[in-house]
Amino acid sequence: MENAQSRINDVLYKIHQDVSAHLPAAKLAQVAAYSEQHFHRVFKQVVGQSVHHYVRRCRLEYAANQLMFDVNRPILEIMLNSGFLSLSSFSRAFKQQYLMSPGKWRKQILVHERRPYLQDVEIHQAYDRLKQQKLPKPSIKQMPRYDVAYVRHNGYGRDIADAWRVLQSWCLKEGRSFDVQFGLHHSNPACVPLQQCRYVACVQIDRPILKRSNVNSLSIPQGLHAVFYLTGRYGELLPQLSKIYEQWLPASGYKMASTPAVVRYIKNHFIEADERFELEFCLPVALF
Repeated sequence: MENAQSRINDVLYKIHQDVSAHLPAAKLAQVAAYSEQHFHRVFKQVVGQSVHHYVRRCRLEYAANQLMFDVNRPILEIMLNSGFLSLSSFSRAFKQQYLMSPGKWRKQILVHERRPYLQDVEIHQAYDRLKQQKLPKPSIKQMPRYDVAYVRHNGYGRDIADAWRVLQSWCLKEGRSFDVQFGLHHSNPACVPLQQCRYVACVQIDRPILKRSNVNSLSIPQGLHAVFYLTGRYGELLPQLSKIYEQWLPASGYKMASTPAVVRYIKNHFIEADERFELEFCLPVALF
């Protein structure tokens, strides 16, 4: 299963490089070095859903974000930017996942009680504490590429610490540095239930991984990012990220790019005893 996990991790990396790209199963099977028929079976075994449903879910989440935070962009353009080719199929899939049409999703007021992450009592309390806190002004930077070792994790919660413990143990065993840490946020918890959000714990590496297991390697791509310096304690990060998506992004003049948001940890609350964080949240943006 470890070899299968490594191969499917390669496929997930390919998908999340650009969820709007043409991603036929035959092409993804080649990435995994499986026959297409066997690839479908292994992907579902490892990920828990078919590759078709996984790609569609990622694209719909990206589309939902654009509808929320880029209110002037036509729905047809958002559909195309999210990898869909047919408005009818896009609308049908969107309604199936979000129980409303793309147009209604855009028009609705996302009152805070509906945000999925506020179902967590601790995060809800943090949200109320931080209501009046002003966002720091970001710097717009061209981030370099980073080569990292990583462990994937499903869910935005304290159990993310499990992924970090695995990565820390691996670094110790391999004689590698654990100093430069990143987190990849694939999901927006304002519209995705916390247990379904996808997170990747990463540590920078200076040489390739020769023997892959549940720890694999990828490259965090270079690109233009809005970088926010954030501090706080466990429970306070998601409310701050929500403000960035809901307040800063629509007024910024930038568009959200299709690659995952990146956290560069200065102090990692998932492994610190006091559960406090100090970090740079790097939101990938584009001018058009």
